[in-house]
Amino acid sequence: MTATGAAAVVATDVHKAYGDLKAVDGVSFEVAEGEFFGILGPNGAGKTTILEIIEGLREPDRGEIRLLGESPWPRKMALLPRIGVQLQASSFFEKLTAREQLATFGSLYGVGAAKVTDMLELVGLTDKADTREDKLSGGQRQRLSIACALVHDPDVVFLDEPTAALDPQARRNLWDVLRAIQDRGKTIVYTTHYLDEAEILCDRVAIMDHGRILAMDSPASLVRGLDAPTRVQLEPGVLPAGEAEQLPGADEVSADDAALTIITRSPAKLLGALSERGALGGLQVRTATLEDVFLQLTGREYRA
Repeated sequence: MTATGAAAVVATDVHKAYGDLKAVDGVSFEVAEGEFFGILGPNGAGKTTILEIIEGLREPDRGEIRLLGESPWPRKMALLPRIGVQLQASSFFEKLTAREQLATFGSLYGVGAAKVTDMLELVGLTDKADTREDKLSGGQRQRLSIACALVHDPDVVFLDEPTAALDPQARRNLWDVLRAIQDRGKTIVYTTHYLDEAEILCDRVAIMDHGRILAMDSPASLVRGLDAPTRVQLEPGVLPAGEAEQLPGADEVSADDAALTIITRSPAKLLGALSERGALGGLQVRTATLEDVFLQLTGREYRA
């Protein structure tokens, strides 16, 4: 974490309702300068609404937002050059190449050609600089969208589900871009549905549902607080289930055609006992993840 301790974003008891729907219901948090802060939650949790309020795109019903020490609403022209925004759906100018897109966005802030070239290199699009936007792949278009949000060198970058609908390779490629952005000292506030990437990228996360923050901490601290057992899986036939039940540290044993599963809260003891018996064939160990925290807090039902 490269946060400096000073607050780039402060949200205090923020509310936003649409009729009877409380999209944001008393949300409070701070984001330090240089921090990578994630807002997680199921569909309809209020993630995009709170992000748009912080960006100054929506007025809160009540509560206070301070963005780089100022209120973003009503919109302040002096704040705009200091923030970069990448929305869920990005629109580009028709028939322009990647370089021309960036140059056009940059011209709004007086950015020169050298900065455009730097941004193309940062997001890995140097070899696509002269390719039209509509000829780029989905991952390349997302990287171009992020470059447009960064071309004027903002202090705070807002990314709303930047890896949505990308294939695994493109998504991981974009992770490198996001790390490079933070390495430049930028504050990043982003929303995502992908808990694995939030666990890897974020210094802290806030888990939202029904307009409220249910938990907020570093991913590692949230996982530790869950106090979930460890699951150890072995290939079928490596060890009889009855013998597995007698192993030190084995709390629960189940077996099927695919695997023998042992649930334990003392994994060191259990793994030591398995090693002594030479029963490590096909061993897989699964500890709790941020996904487990998320599901415990928000439930498992599907929401469209």
